[in-house]
Amino acid sequence: MTRRRQRLTTGRTVLTVCAAFGALAGAALTGAAPAGALPGAAVRVASGVSYEWRDIRAAGGPTRIHVLDVDLRDPRVRLDLLYPGQVAARDEVSQMADAQGAVAGVNGDFFNITETQHPGVEATGASVGPAIAHGRVLKASVPDGQRFGPALPPGTSTQDVLGVGGDRRARLDRLVLKGSVGSAAGELPLGGLNQYALPVGSVGAFTKDWGSVSRLRATCGTDTDRAAPCSTDTYEVTVRDGRVVSAADRPGTGPIAAGSTVLVGREAGAQELRKLAVGERVRVRHRLLPAVARQPYRLALGGYPVLRGGVPLTGLDARTAAVRTAAGISDGGRRLLLFAVDGSPGNAGLTIAEVAAVLGELGATEGFSLDGGGSTTLVSREPGEASVTVRNHPSGGAERPVPNGIGVFSKS
Repeated sequence: MTRRRQRLTTGRTVLTVCAAFGALAGAALTGAAPAGALPGAAVRVASGVSYEWRDIRAAGGPTRIHVLDVDLRDPRVRLDLLYPGQVAARDEVSQMADAQGAVAGVNGDFFNITETQHPGVEATGASVGPAIAHGRVLKASVPDGQRFGPALPPGTSTQDVLGVGGDRRARLDRLVLKGSVGSAAGELPLGGLNQYALPVGSVGAFTKDWGSVSRLRATCGTDTDRAAPCSTDTYEVTVRDGRVVSAADRPGTGPIAAGSTVLVGREAGAQELRKLAVGERVRVRHRLLPAVARQPYRLALGGYPVLRGGVPLTGLDARTAAVRTAAGISDGGRRLLLFAVDGSPGNAGLTIAEVAAVLGELGATEGFSLDGGGSTTLVSREPGEASVTVRNHPSGGAERPVPNGIGVFSKS
C-alpha cells in the first residue's frame, strides 16, 4: 500500500478540491460488502484482486466509495471488456461478469440511452467511444457533439480511451479510425464503424458486431448538435464477399451476416454510395490507430481523462455532485483501481473534481471517468463463490443495463 493511499484510509487526508475528507465513525450508510468486511480493510477477491469500501466526507456530505484494486503484475490476472456480444445491446454488469467468468468489474462507457429528440428513431444502446474486446476492434467513436453524458473537460474528446495492451499495462490513449471504401471509382474515406452517429457527409461501416438494432440513428443529428433533425439524404449498400449485393434509400434494421458489411452514407457520403452498382467489387478496410501505444490493445473503452501525471485536468466540474464510476492507473500501468460511488439515500456523491482528487489520494497518476448515475455498478465475487455480488447500491434502485464494462479475470 502506498503512502498516499495510507493517508486516505486513515481518514486524515485534506483534498485540495474544496473540503476535508475523513472516515465517518458509526456512519449509517450500508453497503453490500462481504460478510465480516470492515471499512478500509481490503478483502481478497482472487489472486491479484482485492475489494474495499470506505465512508468519506465530501464537500456535500458523507459519501461511500467502493474500490477494486487490480495488480496487473500478477500473471494470473487479466482485464477484458464486458459486453453483451453486440455493440447495440445492453445488459447488467453482474450478468455480463458471470457470463464471461469475471471475478469483478465495473460499468463502462457513456451510451445512447434515449432518443426523445428524434420521434420514431430507436435508441441503440451503443456506447459513445471506441471499444476493443479480446483484441478485436468492435467500434469507433461518435463525433464529440453526438456524445451522451456531461460536458467533456477541455482538451478531451470521444476518442479518449482506457486501454490495456499485450504488455499488460493500463494506459490512457486516443484511438482514431482509419479506413476506406475502395471501388473501381477510387477510395472513399470511412467516417464510422458500428457507431450510433456518423459525421455529416460521411460513410460508415456496420458489421455483425453491431447487432440487429436499426441503423437509422446513425444519420441523425450533426457533428455539433445531437438533437438536430435526421438527414433526409441517406443511402445504404450491403457488401457481401467483396461485392455489392443490395442497396436502399434508407438505413435498415436486422442482423448483419458474417462476411457482410453494410455501408451507410449521409449527404455527400450517400451521393458517393449511389455510384456503386449491384455486383460491383468493393473493398472495405478499417482499423483503430492509437496515439500513444506502439502495440495493439487487448481491451479499450471510452470515457474521458480526469487526472494526468498525478495532476487533475483543468476545467473539471467542482460543483455538481453525483454518483460516479472511474478508473485510476498507478505503478506505471501495473495497477488499476476501479472506483464507484454508492447510490444509497443519504450519499452526497462526488463532483468530477473530487473524483480526480480521490483517485490521486488512492495512488493513481492517471484517472479516467466512466459513466455514472444510474449506470454506476461495481461487482465482485465473495471468496469461494462462483458468481458476483453488486457491492454498491445503484442509484436507480436496481442495476441499469449498460453496453459495456471493465471485467477483471483471475485464473486462481
